Amino acid sequence: MIMGEVSIRAMTEADADDVLRIYQAGLDTGQASFEIDAPSWEKFNTGRLPGHRHVAELDGRVVGWVAVSAVSPRPVYAGVVEHSVYVDPGVRGKGVGVALLRALFVSTEAAGIWTIQSGVFPENTASLRLHERTGFRVIGTRERVGRHGDHGWRDVLLLERRSRVAGI
Repeated sequence: MIMGEVSIRAMTEADADDVLRIYQAGLDTGQASFEIDAPSWEKFNTGRLPGHRHVAELDGRVVGWVAVSAVSPRPVYAGVVEHSVYVDPGVRGKGVGVALLRALFVSTEAAGIWTIQSGVFPENTASLRLHERTGFRVIGTRERVGRHGDHGWRDVLLLERRSRVAGI
């Protein structure tokens, strides 16, 4: 049970250890990404767009994060981003992911971003439920798109959420 209220704020460098710890916990499930190990903070930081990186705090502790990356350097795709959202295992299913995604929608729509996309393994039913609950829809399946360690070839469901206010 969550004892306090979840608050969302901008991610800072001071959050690096918590963000990477939560990231690694997600990767350790084998259901979150093709990645096996969380990157260095430098690599993480340079790969995500500023202004759209948020952390969730509960009782003064970072318990989740969301961030986006550009999908292409081409100007025509400036309004399309790919996101990642990770929640500490101890508070999964308690609304932290929803709060993070809602904060992301506010920041991206204010910046004129019209599409947020993601790739999710079909077996990651918790992530699929979270995304459906927050307005994402499955738009396709990339079949056997990559090998994932001991899991072998994996499919990835493509999800997107189109902004209702960003001018499309």
